[in-house]
This record gives sequence, structure tokens and C-alpha cells, in this order.
Amino acid sequence: MRIPRIFSRQSLATQQEVELDESASRHLVKVLRLSAGHPLTLFDGSGGEYSAELIEAGKRARARTGEFRQEDRQSPLALTLAIGISRGDRFDWVVQKATELGVTTIQPLFTERCEVKLSGERLQKKLGHWRQIAISACEQCERNRIPEIAQPVKLAHYLQSATQNDEPESKLVLHHRTQLDLRQWQAERGKPDSALLLVGPEGGLSQLEIDSALAQGFMPLRLGPRVMRTETAPIAALSVLQFQWGDL
Repeated sequence: MRIPRIFSRQSLATQQEVELDESASRHLVKVLRLSAGHPLTLFDGSGGEYSAELIEAGKRARARTGEFRQEDRQSPLALTLAIGISRGDRFDWVVQKATELGVTTIQPLFTERCEVKLSGERLQKKLGHWRQIAISACEQCERNRIPEIAQPVKLAHYLQSATQNDEPESKLVLHHRTQLDLRQWQAERGKPDSALLLVGPEGGLSQLEIDSALAQGFMPLRLGPRVMRTETAPIAALSVLQFQWGDL
């Protein structure tokens, strides 16, 4: 059996006893049916991971850490995905797959064509849900740093403020009507160390939103001649960016 990887919200150190949270305990004991003595891997999101052993398989399982291994598995390309919030489980799927593809930050956006209405307690609950999806994806794909899931904001606000702070070297907006593809873009600009990818929700970004992004220094980018769905486009684009500039 593959050694389970578990995220710990508690800071870890070698030779430390750790009480696992209820969700992790249930997964290990009820789903995987593990007993005391089974090997684990624990990580706390600060980088690296620990070999560990399950020492108590109860309602709140406990583990003891062992050797520390400095394995981040982070991409050399710092990638931010800024994307309109989509309906149903599409956005959950994007968070999961973007995490597997090594994205550094996911910025959920409210755009003109966004049909999802979130505020107050419901918004915070959804944000916690997305963050848990990212954690689970890291456990599965062996990442040891959790991508940031930022507080959702309106696109206009994001374009005016967030892109001015620690601005990425490359800012790209998916726009299927442009003629510029990534090979042309790279030939003109070279290989960046950081990139920001802007993607719309169902129906895409409006022309006004695209124009606003271009005015803020974004370059339009298309992914071939076909129009992709909101859950397909970012995954295809992230894959291409990681292949060209990252570690795929």
C-alpha cells in the first residue's frame, strides 16, 4: 500500500507526537483501516516533509514524526491563476487540477458574466472548502507547500490593485479571438520566472474586461483555434506554461 500523506495544521518537528485532525483521522482509520505502527508522511505546508508512524488509531489519531526530508517539489515558475468563479463543481475541479499542476496562487474573481453570488458567511464557507480541496490535492500529488487561495474580489478591483504589488514578469489573459500564441509571445519576451494567467468564467470575459486587462499590461493569449470551457482552458494553459517555463 502507498504510504499515506497527511497535512498537519500544527507546525512539525522531528520526534514529535502529533494529534491529527478529525478528517485525517477518519480517513486513516475508517477509510484506509490502518492500525498503530503503519508508516505515514506528514507535512505542514512550510516546505519539506517528515516520515512518521501512526501510534494511535482512534477517533483522533496520533502520529510520531521521524526524519525530515527537504522535498518541496515546487515549480521554478511562480504561477498565479486569476479566474472567474464558475457554477457547480467546475471551480472545485479547477482548484484541484491547478494545485496538481503547481500553481502558486489561485485568485477567485467576480466578473461581469459570473453567475455565482457569494457573500458573508457563505463566502467564507466556500473559501474554506476550496482551501481543503487544495490541501487534499497536495496530499495526493506530493506537494509540500499549499497554494494560496485568495479572498475572492471583483475583477475591476483586482486589476487596479493586486497586479501592482509584486507584479509578475508575465501577465496573460486568455482571449480566443487574438492571433497571438505562446510561441510568438516567448519569442518576443523570453522566459519569465513568474506569470499571471487571467481566465473568465462561463461565457468568458467581456470585451470591456479584456480591454481593461490589456490596459494594465496583460498580453492576450489564445490556445489554438477551438473555444474551451472555463474548466478546460485554465488547465490547458497552465500545462503549456509549465511545459514551456516550469518543470513539466
